[in-house]
Amino acid sequence: MADRKHGRPAPKTETTIRDWDDADPSGQTYTRVLFIDSDLTEVANQGGVFEECTFRGVRFNASTHTDAAFVNCTFVRCSFFDTTFTRCKVMGSMFDDCSYNLMKVIGGDWSFVGLPGADLRGVELTGVRLREADLTGLRASKATLRDVDLSGAWLHHADLSGADLRGSDLSTVDPLTVELKNAIVDLTQAMVITTSLGLDVRP
Repeated sequence: MADRKHGRPAPKTETTIRDWDDADPSGQTYTRVLFIDSDLTEVANQGGVFEECTFRGVRFNASTHTDAAFVNCTFVRCSFFDTTFTRCKVMGSMFDDCSYNLMKVIGGDWSFVGLPGADLRGVELTGVRLREADLTGLRASKATLRDVDLSGAWLHHADLSGADLRGSDLSTVDPLTVELKNAIVDLTQAMVITTSLGLDVRP
């Protein structure tokens, strides 16, 4: 598994739970737990807190997570098909070799998250904070990234072609290294991108 962003190793776990198929994490707190091969399909997680946990081969398909927290967690080969995160705190978590088809993220703080090379094509993220997130090599063509705070995010070699980026912070996007063909932007963003290309925009 790749190292975490900024070279931090994944936190060591202290407890292991395997085949956690009757999960009900709402209102519970889990710290440094390793979850293996569990099926959390259609789980409704309201306010559950996971700190420095590791999820390996866990299926989150069609689950919902509202006002929950996954802080400094590690996700390896997990499936997030049709998963919805609403106002969740996912700061500092690392995602490795996961699938995200139809995933929706509404609000919340995903700062310092590691999603290098992630395939987010068609995913919807709205109002999310992704400050200083590692999005190197991100594949997000035709994704929705509306009103997303991308300040300080690593986007080198990211593919945002055809994505809806309106309202998002593109101040750190380098149009020479990020694919932006057919991306949808607003006028303010167009000015930011044009300026980053070294053009002198005048009325």
